[in-house]
Amino acid sequence: MRDEREPDGYQGYTGHTELDGYDIEYGDRDGDEAGAPRRSGTRKAVLAAVGGVFAALLAVGAYGLHNIVTAVEGGSSNGGSGAQASATAKIPQAPPTTEEAAAVAKDFLAAWSRGDVTAASALTNRPETARAALAAFQENVAARTLALAATGPAAAGTDGEPVVGFRAKAEFEGATGAWEYDGTLGVVRGGSGKAVVHWAPTVLHPHLAQGGTIAVKTLPDPVSKPTDRNGKPLEGFPSLAAVLPRITPAEGGTVVSGRAVVLSAAGKEPEQLYVLTPPSAPQVKLTLDAELQRVAEEAIKQQAAGGKPASLVAIQPSTGHILAMAYSPSGHNRAVSAGQAPGSTMKVITSAALLEAGVTPDTVVPCKDTTNSPRQWHNDERGDFPAYTLADDFSHSCNTGFIDKGLEKLQPGTLTKVARDQFGLGLEWHIGIDSRDATIPVPRTNDEAAAEYIGQGTIQVNSLAMASVAAAVQSGKFRQPVLRDDAKRVTAPGSLPAGVAKDLRAMMARTATQGTARTPMAGLTGQIGAKTGTAESGGTATNSWFIAYRGDLAVAAEVDGGGHGFAAAGVAAAQVLKAGGKG
Repeated sequence: MRDEREPDGYQGYTGHTELDGYDIEYGDRDGDEAGAPRRSGTRKAVLAAVGGVFAALLAVGAYGLHNIVTAVEGGSSNGGSGAQASATAKIPQAPPTTEEAAAVAKDFLAAWSRGDVTAASALTNRPETARAALAAFQENVAARTLALAATGPAAAGTDGEPVVGFRAKAEFEGATGAWEYDGTLGVVRGGSGKAVVHWAPTVLHPHLAQGGTIAVKTLPDPVSKPTDRNGKPLEGFPSLAAVLPRITPAEGGTVVSGRAVVLSAAGKEPEQLYVLTPPSAPQVKLTLDAELQRVAEEAIKQQAAGGKPASLVAIQPSTGHILAMAYSPSGHNRAVSAGQAPGSTMKVITSAALLEAGVTPDTVVPCKDTTNSPRQWHNDERGDFPAYTLADDFSHSCNTGFIDKGLEKLQPGTLTKVARDQFGLGLEWHIGIDSRDATIPVPRTNDEAAAEYIGQGTIQVNSLAMASVAAAVQSGKFRQPVLRDDAKRVTAPGSLPAGVAKDLRAMMARTATQGTARTPMAGLTGQIGAKTGTAESGGTATNSWFIAYRGDLAVAAEVDGGGHGFAAAGVAAAQVLKAGGKG
């Protein structure tokens, strides 16, 4: 007779049986596979003893099994004690067929696709767990559409459990593409005997483990990283380490936060499964040239050996773009923020003032061994050269000739005015980072005037300012140097007369080929020009200065305690001109 508690059709039994002092437990308990007997060490004998019973079981079916077990227990199929009457057994069931697996997978994927987590979870062997996980996925991922479909027929897995592969495609608001990935799900027999999805976190995504989550998250705001004029990175240059972090996007530029589907798991770095909208920050292209910056850094490193402070700036005369900016030691950016006397490189501006006052390159300006203002002055090249012209004084860097002719021809404040109105020195520059403007005071005495004519005294400039002087001579026009195109430039009140610019170029060319700059400039071809400078700093060592141009590239370099201009500073400047200048 059929037990009233037995489900319709054979579904197996659950119970506990005592047989001759041995225990046999059957049924779905935590950790058991459906229908698998659980055995202790004392059960082995019973299993062997009733081997024939189990063999008969397969032949007589569920009802026969019930009677056989009851008979072995000594009970009746119609009743008996409560414990014995409720004792049932459940036999192992065959895995689902591939057809059953395909059918339940199709229904499950369809329900998941349309967002019916209740229906989808009911098709699994762990409905409550699956429902919570599917609902969390639906809420956290929040896809606009979700399409899931099997990618082929079910196949037998390694453990005999059918496996179905599927393709997931999720589309999101605001995203240009769709998140697509391949997954798999296994199919097992449920408690009712029907084929159901074997629920595991990997059903949601193959990388998902227990305790992990998948959600759309906002990505950290990107940091704008300035590049050179060609879009090349600028990280790694010592002279730019303190500069780049201070570069900000142009006014009005906005940072766009990105979004991504992110898989998170305890103890692991979050994994970006799919970027919906990439983060973006307004990119800033600086005027620097990464290759020229590399050469400038190396040139200054060589000349700063032994702890000598040094700097170099390279400018494109046709645009005013700063192409390289190097300095040592690190910390204070002396290339654009220092203030010091430029030595005889200032004679470029003194020459411009004299030329505008009626002196020509061929005007005889004797180079005496010494002169007075009333302070006594002398030259590095000792001796009297009464036949020297202004061009000779320039190329040989004669101090006395410039002092005498300056005191004769120029009024106090003339040098200050020419420097400001035609070369932009003394104006307020905005290059894109903090910088120090040049200072050329109006002299109060002849001694102060004499000092300024040869780049001494209270004049305060830096490599940036003097590179701009060389650039203005080469192009014939002052263009305020900038590190970024959106910097607000100032314009000079006046302009360098064309004839004066032409004469200055001729004088600088002669200095580069026959004068004090010929050694470092040797081998450079094309349109070249240079001027050396040796500035007294109050100590025994003098500061080395050098300004020059080659084609559309102008350079200024200085080395504190570097000696004569043609030496340390000249070598550094020539290295950059050789690398970047074109004839």
